[in-house]
Amino acid sequence: MAIPRRRHQHHHSRVRFLFPAIFAVSAIILFLFLFLSILAPSPNDDNHLRHLRRDDSSEGKSGGNEIRVPSSRVKISAGVHNRDLWSSRNSKFFYGCSNASSKFAKAKTITHPNRYLLIVTSGGLNQQRTGITDAVVAARILNATLVVPKLDKTSFWKDSSDFSDIFDVDWFIKHLTTDVTIIKDLPLRRGQIWTPHRMRVPRKCSDRCYINRVLPVLMKRHAVQISKFDYRLANKLDTDLQKLRCRVNYHALKFADTILKMGEKLVQRMRMSSKHYIALHLRFEPDMLAFSGCYYGGGDKERTELGKIRRRWKTLHNSNPEKARRQGRCPLTPEEVGLMLRALGYGDDVHIYVASGEVYGGEETLAPLKALFPNFYSKDTIASKEELEPFSTYSSRMAALDFIVCDESDVFVTNNNGNMAKILAGRRRYFGHKPTIRPNAKKLNRVFLNRNNMTTEEFSSRVHTFQRGFMGDPKEVRPGRGEFHENPSTCICEDAEAEKKMDWDRRKNGKDNVAKKKDGDDRKKDIEAVVHDENVDYEPEMTDPEDEEEDEDNPLGEVSLGSSKAEALSNGTSTDYDASMSEDTELDELLSD
Repeated sequence: MAIPRRRHQHHHSRVRFLFPAIFAVSAIILFLFLFLSILAPSPNDDNHLRHLRRDDSSEGKSGGNEIRVPSSRVKISAGVHNRDLWSSRNSKFFYGCSNASSKFAKAKTITHPNRYLLIVTSGGLNQQRTGITDAVVAARILNATLVVPKLDKTSFWKDSSDFSDIFDVDWFIKHLTTDVTIIKDLPLRRGQIWTPHRMRVPRKCSDRCYINRVLPVLMKRHAVQISKFDYRLANKLDTDLQKLRCRVNYHALKFADTILKMGEKLVQRMRMSSKHYIALHLRFEPDMLAFSGCYYGGGDKERTELGKIRRRWKTLHNSNPEKARRQGRCPLTPEEVGLMLRALGYGDDVHIYVASGEVYGGEETLAPLKALFPNFYSKDTIASKEELEPFSTYSSRMAALDFIVCDESDVFVTNNNGNMAKILAGRRRYFGHKPTIRPNAKKLNRVFLNRNNMTTEEFSSRVHTFQRGFMGDPKEVRPGRGEFHENPSTCICEDAEAEKKMDWDRRKNGKDNVAKKKDGDDRKKDIEAVVHDENVDYEPEMTDPEDEEEDEDNPLGEVSLGSSKAEALSNGTSTDYDASMSEDTELDELLSD
């Protein structure tokens, strides 16, 4: 009987020690669970479609180690970093720089007498703006005096405004005095009105193209008018000429006082209602949708209405709506724009200013966007009819008011790749890289098609991923890529000293280079996203569908000199004029651009 008793005592001893061991392991697991719970964010912080607000009453009362989420940041799903909603990453290290180099001669030393260049712009306000900017540079290339450009009064918009009705003409002339000689009107010739020789040039005409084509005619006729002047200058030019473009576009072209004052009123009223606001260039008008050739589910009625408008442009082919949408060429619907912004972290308390004409489908189309963002404004809702009356019958002046409110916004959202989108994107890069969101429509199309099959978190995460590289951050687009007016990389300088100081402060505070490496990796991803996913250049230039005027003697000004002789003529070192000018061999290439 002794043996069984010993076995029982041994078993009792093992059980006695087992309970404390189990208790110790449980305590350790519980401690780890509590520790991880403290580190983990609250489930409420992961609400992707709600704008987080800062508790101002408790600000300054918390301890130095307490972490708070500011109102301009949102917590998003795993794998996507927090992002400041109202500023671009690293924007403080970049600034606009457009001063001329010491080699850029003064206008009075290079301008030739009896050389006058006149241009007639084409299209709406922003298309005309590109034409005016390029006209100044063209006059500089030709060493000619520029006559204040004439605005398009006959195309789609039928706006009778003159240059001085929209822009401050005296400021324009004075600001560019050292760069190009500009006069308001062509002088009389032998006491009579001088009719300039009319001609046109190919699109994206290089400086050599102007010297070969336009200069010989200018030397013979002394006054040349180039019509339909939009995108008639090459995208890539000498550095000093590119900087001249920036001086014109960002400094010399100032709106007339009446427009500026009304625009400032609209901005002030937006600021009175909210500290921050988003400006959305919706561009969902019937003409835009017709031009795009896209289909939005409106059946035969939509096809008939938009098809009738589309026939205005005789050069457009039959559309393939599905292909256009897959390629990212279709503007997002107002609802899709709202869903994108909510997924990016902008809550329903955010105020939105919508720059738009007549929206196709009217209030029914806008209703989902207004439901997502109830604080919904336009110039018609924040200004009285009487205030807008001086502008309301002029499309360019109304567009100028929208331009000002969009330019001053904290975040600008564009819904297409048109002229206003490009001009404002470039301007916002130049003046501090203010956030400019353009939908990556090519990738977002798939997300919207499948959004009912994914959770809110998945939808938000995918929108964040596909929008990387489309948010207006510095170095987001490679230098030289896209239109210069959209990406004026020559005119944007980097403050290397400030960046070095930030690195020094980080090391001094005991922080390693992990943050810098992470930021660099993110930037590379942004650039790669743009390189691979950037929307195909799609320029819906709503120009008049009628054929362009042709030069009465020579439709395209097809005159050419040898490059050395042309340069000599431009510099004034030769007075010969070779009547047997051969056709420029670059013609086909330039026309194909």
